[in-house]
Amino acid sequence: MHVPDEIRTQLAVKFTVLLPHLDERQRRLLMAAEARVLGHGGVRAVARAASASETTVRKGVFELEAGEEPLGRVRRPGGGRKRVADLDPGLRPALLALVEPDERGDPMSPLRWTVKSTRTLARELARTGHKVSADTVADLLREEGFSLQANAKTVEGGQHPDRDAQFRYLNEQARDHRDAGQPVISVDTKKKELVGEFKNNGRQWRPAADPMPVNVHDFADPQLGKAVPYGIYDLAANTGWVNVGTDHDTAAFAVESIRRWWSGQGRAAYPQATRLLITADAGGSNGYRTRAWKLELARLASETGLTITVCHLPPGTSKWNRIEHRLFSHITLNWRGRPLTSHEVIVQSIAATTTRTGLRVMAELDTNIYPTGVQIGDAEMAALPLTRHTFHGDWNYALHPQPCPAVPAPEAPQPAPEWSHALLSDPALTGMSGQQLSDLTDTLAVDGYVKRGRPPRPTFPDQVLAAVLHLRVALAAEPLAVLFDSSRTAMHRTLLKIRTLLKAHCIVIQPTATPPSALTALQARVQALSGDPSSMIKTTC
Repeated sequence: MHVPDEIRTQLAVKFTVLLPHLDERQRRLLMAAEARVLGHGGVRAVARAASASETTVRKGVFELEAGEEPLGRVRRPGGGRKRVADLDPGLRPALLALVEPDERGDPMSPLRWTVKSTRTLARELARTGHKVSADTVADLLREEGFSLQANAKTVEGGQHPDRDAQFRYLNEQARDHRDAGQPVISVDTKKKELVGEFKNNGRQWRPAADPMPVNVHDFADPQLGKAVPYGIYDLAANTGWVNVGTDHDTAAFAVESIRRWWSGQGRAAYPQATRLLITADAGGSNGYRTRAWKLELARLASETGLTITVCHLPPGTSKWNRIEHRLFSHITLNWRGRPLTSHEVIVQSIAATTTRTGLRVMAELDTNIYPTGVQIGDAEMAALPLTRHTFHGDWNYALHPQPCPAVPAPEAPQPAPEWSHALLSDPALTGMSGQQLSDLTDTLAVDGYVKRGRPPRPTFPDQVLAAVLHLRVALAAEPLAVLFDSSRTAMHRTLLKIRTLLKAHCIVIQPTATPPSALTALQARVQALSGDPSSMIKTTC
């Protein structure tokens, strides 16, 4: 049957409009339906009008005549391009070989992760002959049980065998004090905070595209320094007290914070109190090994008349300290996303912290100076009114309200011996009299001439004296450079030159068997001039 040109033109227009909006199977069935309507010669006419293959049109006709139900998909199962993992059987093993050496996590876990990016893995696979895209690598990793994961804080390290027993004992002590109407507090030092225009983690509502500008770096401002918040949380009253220090986090600062809490809040809340229970971490300024902590608590007990019992949390369990969840976490939420520009801002932000459960917080600034390195002797510790509990007396102890000894004032430093340059030529140091040293200088001066111009520094006699001290009492070049007002490099050259002259004249300077006591004056001189204790004179005699 001949199909008129007019019909072919109409078909071409129809196919041009409809076919781009249909999928592969829909286009095939549409062309088949038109071909069946035209009858004999319709397949060829439709194929030309749609610019398709006659085979494609005939395939559509067969599908229509078969009366199959709609498939719900374009291709039949198994149709289309094969997956690259199926075409390349070695791809999956090669990928696993790349990620297994860098695999993180438990191999038995259904979730694993790798530190290499999918682009890096795809590039490495392509280098070994497995052409694959980064997206395909990601799909294969998911099929193998890998996923993107962050770190999880689950490993607590070694646990003390009495960890659980200490928690139970601490809970019993807290219940005993609380039932008797005695105060129970949890204490700790919050993270030190930078004071100034520094980034503070968190976000707050602000006008769009208008973040608060802060410093790029996080170096402490030498003028503003840091803030050291030490917190006291009253478990029964659900109240907090934070002492914001500006100096060091020492035991004296920790106990002073407790003293301020008792004076400003505790005494009024517990007027009949005779005992105080403190729960604290095992380390830091309030650690169970810190002698100054116990001494300062003994003084506080003597001042307040309270029997102060301390129960430390087991080592490595500071995150279970009640103050962390009941006080510090809410303070952090309250000032999130806002730079702590001054100590006053920090104090006000802490004091403004509240919760729906009724938490109330008081804060004040502590500008006192708390020296570090305070030494407490065995005698002072033995004299403390301290009673250790039967169970873990190192973690659980009580300090009774009795007078405690004062820390002895440090001994005044002994004045350094009066310095004189003549001490360098002391016969005890040089091993020769002044005349012998002069003769030695004259002997070496014959070959140790100096070119015309600026005189050497040190002078030639001092160069000889420095070499004698170096060989006689084993003084190094560094302290000699300080004593003779020279540089270390110049002193090294000087010692090398004089040793060469001594060897040329067959002169041997015998080292002393015992360091002379005159070295003390030289040592004091070196420390005074250099200001560095590490520059102390060392001898090898």
